[in-house]
Order: sequence, then C-alpha cells, then structure tokens
Amino acid sequence: MNAVQQQGIYSNPQAAYKQTAVETSSPEKLLVMLYAGTVKFLYLAEKALEEKRLEDAHNNLTRVCDIIMELNTTLDMEAGGEIATNLRSLYNFYYGEIVKANIKKDPSYLKPVIGFFETFRDVWMETVRIARMGAK
Repeated sequence: MNAVQQQGIYSNPQAAYKQTAVETSSPEKLLVMLYAGTVKFLYLAEKALEEKRLEDAHNNLTRVCDIIMELNTTLDMEAGGEIATNLRSLYNFYYGEIVKANIKKDPSYLKPVIGFFETFRDVWMETVRIARMGAK
C-alpha cells in the first residue's frame, strides 16, 4: 500500500477499521466476509433493479462480480481437488447469471444466486463459530 492510500485509509476511521479487520482476520473469517458482502450487494442490486435505479444496480452487480472473481482466483485447485473444481464451476455459473441480470436488467436472475451465497455464508459462519468453540 503506498503512502497516499495509507493516508486516505487512516484519515477515515471507518476505512481504517475495515482495513484492520481484513488484515487481522483468519482465512475462514475472510471467506465469511466475502460471502456476506456478496449477499449484501446482491440484495442492493435486486432492489435497485426493481426500482429501475439502473446505475445503482450496475454498481452493486459489478461489486458482486469482483468478489466472485476474488473467490474464484483464490481457489487452490491442486489442494482442493474435486471440491475446488466444483466451486469454480458454481462461481462461473453464478457470475454468468449476474452478468445476465445486469445486461437484461432483470432481478429474477438474482434469486438463485442470492440463495447460493446465503447458504455458503451461513455454512461458513457456523464453521467459524464451531472452530472458535473448539479453540477455547
């Protein structure tokens, strides 16, 4: 991070808090944060599409695409084997559904995407909770 970026983050307490949360989180917690962000932006995009606020919808769907790309590129295909391969296929499929929703301005494409990411967010939240209990 360069000095200008660092100054911008630390002059904004909320940005500094978020940056610290990301830098100090376990990989599992980071995954929960990514899934939670995806769900949040999907709901915002769905609402924006329904209300014909197309620029807001586009911006939120672009954020979702960025998160999915991050999830996809961080998969360890060698160590993850079949699970990583299946996740990559799912990420690619849902990425395509988001692109369709954005192009067609149709929120109906988002329902299954939201369901998928809510499920994975919830599973990982429970996993982190159980891991914390075991660490005590």
